[in-house]
Amino acid sequence: IEGESGVGKDVIARAVHAASPRHKQAMVTVNCGAIPENLLESELFGHVKGAFTGAVAAKEGRFQAAHRGTLFLDEIGEMPIHLQVKILRALQEKQVMPVGGTKTQNVDIRVLAATHRDLENAIQAGEFREDLYYRLNVVEIELPPLRDRGEDLMLLARFMLKRARDEYGSSVKDFAPRAVSLMKNYGWPGNVRELRNLIERIAILQPDSKEKVSNIIKESLKNVNYNDKITKNSLSIPLKEARENFEKEYLTIQLKKFNGNISKTANFVGMERSALHRKLKGFGIKEF
Repeated sequence: IEGESGVGKDVIARAVHAASPRHKQAMVTVNCGAIPENLLESELFGHVKGAFTGAVAAKEGRFQAAHRGTLFLDEIGEMPIHLQVKILRALQEKQVMPVGGTKTQNVDIRVLAATHRDLENAIQAGEFREDLYYRLNVVEIELPPLRDRGEDLMLLARFMLKRARDEYGSSVKDFAPRAVSLMKNYGWPGNVRELRNLIERIAILQPDSKEKVSNIIKESLKNVNYNDKITKNSLSIPLKEARENFEKEYLTIQLKKFNGNISKTANFVGMERSALHRKLKGFGIKEF
């Protein structure tokens, strides 16, 4: 499952599990980028008592916990390369060896993996094993960023608004045309996660009119000025092309502002560094 950070890869993984014959069994998630490297092998495969300092009792790993269910390896691109060999072996042989153990354990699992990185580029850079990539990449699901989802944007916004209204007791029921225009003309660098945060902000502040809702949205989406961006030229081209033009101009300005520093630019615009690299390459923006 591929896509920028915040597009909802974990939601798709849960949907795949729920629709599968394994739905009555556990879905176990491992965030490969959130667990310290020295603990990741033990988290994945478990360990026996006394395997290392602090191993006062045997512990089951995530592979064993997902037996007959689904193992979701989130951010697989962040996994240390020396562990990728062991993951590949476990997938091929359907067996795991706990840290410090002498006997293998059989595991029957479906594996889903997700990443925001371009793994083919990571392979070229020596950061990801090609054999593991092809073992995982049996069926590929690529999730488009929120800015490319067309009318899905407002479907998601209204769905989230209903949920937030129920949770926070807000009286806001819909968006004024001005609010819709603002949201449709925004680049959403934080994708669905950013949209959810905006909707929750509206519900928590509990504005008592659609106009106040629009004002909250305009204040929150500071990187778009609807009146300034709708020009005669942009009105003469398709919406997708107008969005791409704005995004290219916006990223160019931000990159110049940070003197070409990719990390600082990515942090400011709310994108992962690798995702920003891909965007710049796609737009033909040279890094300087």
